[in-house]
Amino acid sequence: MQPNSYTAEEELMTGSVDHSPSRDVLRRRPHDLALASFTHTETLDFPKATKSATTPRVARAIDPITDPRWERFLQRHPRASLFHSAAWLKALSRTYGYKPIAYTTSSAGKDLQNGMVFCRVESWLTGRRLVSLPFSDHCEPLLETENDLQAFTVALEQESRREQWRYIEVRPLTPFLINTELRHTGVAYSFHELDLTPDIDTIFANFHKSSIQRKIRRAEREGLTYREGSTEELLDHFYALLATTRKRHKLPPQPRKWFTNLMDSFGDALKIRVAFKGTRPVAAMLTIRYKNTLTYKYGCSDPRFNKLGSMHLLFWKAIQEAKAAGLQRFDFGRTDAGQDGLTTFKSRWGATQSVLTYGRYGLSDNSTHAFDLQATKWKAKAAKYVLQHLPSGVLSMIGQVLYGHVG
Repeated sequence: MQPNSYTAEEELMTGSVDHSPSRDVLRRRPHDLALASFTHTETLDFPKATKSATTPRVARAIDPITDPRWERFLQRHPRASLFHSAAWLKALSRTYGYKPIAYTTSSAGKDLQNGMVFCRVESWLTGRRLVSLPFSDHCEPLLETENDLQAFTVALEQESRREQWRYIEVRPLTPFLINTELRHTGVAYSFHELDLTPDIDTIFANFHKSSIQRKIRRAEREGLTYREGSTEELLDHFYALLATTRKRHKLPPQPRKWFTNLMDSFGDALKIRVAFKGTRPVAAMLTIRYKNTLTYKYGCSDPRFNKLGSMHLLFWKAIQEAKAAGLQRFDFGRTDAGQDGLTTFKSRWGATQSVLTYGRYGLSDNSTHAFDLQATKWKAKAAKYVLQHLPSGVLSMIGQVLYGHVG
């Protein structure tokens, strides 16, 4: 399948996030979003919860980086992911200057029972907004009851009016709608996750025979070698391939300091995986382990060697390692609407596909910013044409300047 001018494997090299979320915004009425969300494979129990007769709760703000209760809460909560973690928030803050904030109804000094985490994005270029979370595939609201939802809705409405945010954005993993007077728009993505609970032979048998199993075996026959770790040398290989890949797709690379900050924040839980043909690095990916999930975050490759199965080898090594470590899920990340080849590629690993529906809530209908180009496609094409012809060094400088505004 080749929906664009590059293959599914090449689409994969662009990375699983860091495209402007509303590049493919599908504006819908709230009831349309609710209907679309039924395509999920699971739903929160929360919307069906029995109403509590207790006194309405009040949501209050905490600092999720400095408050030790936040990470303890995440370790207990079954839906918490690496994107909620203090380590992820630290990397966002250090790289882009975002200010993380979490809301909870739990009292000061008490263990947290619920929470939603955001970053304050203060941009003169794209506007001031509250996002949960920038450059994150998903960030599930960790709420349990209708009283929780009511308290958080009131807090977000007050925050929106007090701070005059352009919009507040939530990126739930499962269907989530806020009953509010704020204007609501949404954007839909695909999401893939592989269940690691079967034995490793069953997992391999569920891979597509020709496009996945054969490519893994070809990588082995071609004598590709594999290295992993979190060293500066591996980061050099990864970033060189990333810059080349992003330029091929007419996009600037993320700032290098984003990856160094991730490495500092996550330590051994982050791995850069590189495939070599001889001494030449031909493909690389970055994964992060958090609780019982291994998340694929970024990937890149030299297209001249894609036919050798270099990326397939990296995915297989990562899946084997996750299974051996007793992890339960492999997160393939989100896919933008219209990337049918990439959607097919991920599905052929036996991953389950569902729908991510991001929601934006604002005081006006203007819930877009300068990099939401769905309404001005000619500008997007012009920008990509210019980016394609810029030297790599200039592209890197543009990425360092712009990514903080895009979040």
